[in-house]
Amino acid sequence: MDEVIIVGAGVGGLTLGLALHQAKIPCRIFESAAEIKAVGVGINLLPHATKELAALGLEQALANVAIATADATFFNRFGQLIYREPLGRAAGYDHPQFSIHRGDLQMVLLEAFRARAGANRIVTGRHCIGVEQDERGVTVTFSDGPGGANRTTARGRVAIACDGINSAVRKQFFPDEGEPRYSGVNMWRGVTRWRPILSGASMVRAGWLSHGKMVIYPIRRAGADGLQLVNWVAEIETPNYRKRDWNRAGSLDDFIGAFADWHFDWLDVPAFIRAADHVLEFPMVDQDPLPRWSFGRVTLLGDAAHPMVPRGSNGAGQAILDARALAAALLEHADPVAALAAYEKQRLEATTGIVLTNRNNPPDAILREVFERTHDKPFAVIEDVISRDELVALSESYKRIAGYSREALR
Repeated sequence: MDEVIIVGAGVGGLTLGLALHQAKIPCRIFESAAEIKAVGVGINLLPHATKELAALGLEQALANVAIATADATFFNRFGQLIYREPLGRAAGYDHPQFSIHRGDLQMVLLEAFRARAGANRIVTGRHCIGVEQDERGVTVTFSDGPGGANRTTARGRVAIACDGINSAVRKQFFPDEGEPRYSGVNMWRGVTRWRPILSGASMVRAGWLSHGKMVIYPIRRAGADGLQLVNWVAEIETPNYRKRDWNRAGSLDDFIGAFADWHFDWLDVPAFIRAADHVLEFPMVDQDPLPRWSFGRVTLLGDAAHPMVPRGSNGAGQAILDARALAAALLEHADPVAALAAYEKQRLEATTGIVLTNRNNPPDAILREVFERTHDKPFAVIEDVISRDELVALSESYKRIAGYSREALR
C-alpha cells in the first residue's frame, strides 16, 4: 500500500497523522497499547508548538481543556522571588503557551485524527518489533502487544518511528547504544487539586536540585469548588534510580523531607504535596544525540529520535515540530528517501542543540546561578545577587536555542 506507516499514537505520532491528513497523504497509525487512554501528568506547550497545532485547527480545542500560561516565576527555597516574566500571549507572542494534562492533549489529538481521517486509521494492540525495506516500500512487523506471540505485518511507502525513548526501530538501527543516560536527578510527579497559586496561570520554579527543586503549574481551570488541578514535579540529585516507567508509583517518604520547611506566604508546599491524588517516580534521563535518524524509507521522530531531559518544556513541543517538518518534506519531495533526508537535515541539528542545552543551561539555570552566588542563603534584595539584565539574558538565551524566541517565530 502507498500509506505512511506511523509507529506509536503518542503526541508525535498523532500530530504527524493530522499533518499528513491535512496534506492529503494517506497514513495509518499502529499503537502498542490495546486501548489508548489519557495517561500522564502535566506538560507545557510553548508558542512554537501551539503555532503548529493552531495551523492544524486545534487551538480552540486545546484552549477548552488547558490553561493559557501567563507568567514564569522563579523562587529560592526560602520562598523569595528571584525573577518573573510574562509568557505566551501575555509576552507578546501571536500564540499562547498552554499548560495541559498530557492525557487531555493526547485525547484532543486522537479525537481530531479519528474524526478527520477515520477511526480505522488507528490500529491498537500492535507492538512494533522491527522494520524491513526494499526499493518499493517498507514492511513493519508487529506482535499483539509487548511480549505477544502473534505476528502481523503492515506494508507502506515509508515507516516513521514515533515509539518513544525505548523505540524498537531506534534499537534496530543503533543496537549498541545502551540504556538511557541518567542525569543524576530523580523526579517525583503528581497532581493536586488546590486553590489558584499566584496568578492562577503561573509556572513556578523554586529551589535547586542539590537540596530539592519544585516545578508547579496548573493544568485545568478551577471547578465549582474553586480548586484547580495543579501539576508538580519534585527534582532532587539522587545517585540511585530505577528504569523509567511512566506508571511507577512513588513514595512521599522518599522525597518530602527536602521540602518539609517550605511554608511560604504563597504556598504551603508540604501540605500541597501531601494533598496529591497519587505520586509517580521516574529518573530524568536522555540519550546522546544520534548522528542520523533516516535510513532509506525509515526515520525516527520525537523521543525516538531525540529523547531529552524534561527541562524547558520541550519534549512534546519538539515532537510536534518534527511532525510538521516531516509532513512538509513528504509533500515537497516525490521521492520518499529524499523527503526523509530533508526532514533529518532540518531537524537533527536543532534538536541536538536542545538536548545538550537541557543538560547544562536550561531555563532553570537562573535558579542554579542564584543558589551558587548566595551559597544557599536568603538574600536582602535580588539585585545584590544578580542584575535583571543577567536574568533576562539567561532566559532569552534558552528561548533562542529552543527556537521559540519572539524573533524566531516572527
